[in-house]
Amino acid sequence: MRDTATDAVSETIGVRVLDAGEVDGFVPALSEVLIDCVHAGASVSFMAPLTRERADAFWRKVAEGVRSGERALLVAEDTRGHVVGTVQLVLGQPENQPHRADVAKMLVHSAFRRRGIGAMLMTAVEKAALTAGKTLLVLDTVPELDGERLYLRLGWTPVGRVPGFALMPDGRPCDTAFLYKKLA
Repeated sequence: MRDTATDAVSETIGVRVLDAGEVDGFVPALSEVLIDCVHAGASVSFMAPLTRERADAFWRKVAEGVRSGERALLVAEDTRGHVVGTVQLVLGQPENQPHRADVAKMLVHSAFRRRGIGAMLMTAVEKAALTAGKTLLVLDTVPELDGERLYLRLGWTPVGRVPGFALMPDGRPCDTAFLYKKLA
């Protein structure tokens, strides 16, 4: 991954939904973002150190979900097509919850944080949810960190917190906060 800390400031970032035919080609770039986030301490289901093989395997499984229509995968890219962030919309829900989707793995590469990319990804995932006929979104996050602050700022409603629900990448237990957002 190139050194993006200095050259990305002036670049325009765009967010888009990947189509099923192009997802496989994004696996290496998505793995770079995931590995960076885990190694920076993000509790996103993986323990450090996260290997390239494990990250690639995860994204290949996500790609299967996109191809089957169970997931939507969004990426944030700079003007050169370099992936700097991602988020997923889990569309496949039980038959009594056709109106709901889960937001998962909202990740922004550490070199691109605090530039509004997380908010762009969340706005785009809400639009994708509406396009898919979903009117209720649910997510979970580590409380009192940047992610939760972003979600609250974007109008998400907290519903509770489970102590020791997950582990940080270094093995320390962490709480998990659950939030929802009703869409139009």
